[in-house]
Amino acid sequence: MKKLLLILVFAATSLLAADGAALYKKCAACHGAKAEKKALNKSQIIAGWTSEQIVASLKGYKDGTYGGPLKGTMKGQVIKLSDEEINALGTYISSLK
Repeated sequence: MKKLLLILVFAATSLLAADGAALYKKCAACHGAKAEKKALNKSQIIAGWTSEQIVASLKGYKDGTYGGPLKGTMKGQVIKLSDEEINALGTYISSLK
């Protein structure tokens, strides 16, 4: 019985985990399908960044401590993201080649 309960909890957690690829679809309009573009010709190209760099920048945009010319735009994009979603985005974006 305990094994079944553990399996069910693991399965439910997996289903609820943030999907970085799905979240990134919103970002791709400005950053490109492979994160290869300067958003609106004003940002850095984020392809090649580590997950840690991406997470730190997204959290910085969210709390207002990071950003350049698109700081306000990015804050609006990330303000409702949870830490789990930000981490999923970091993992996904850093995997793009």
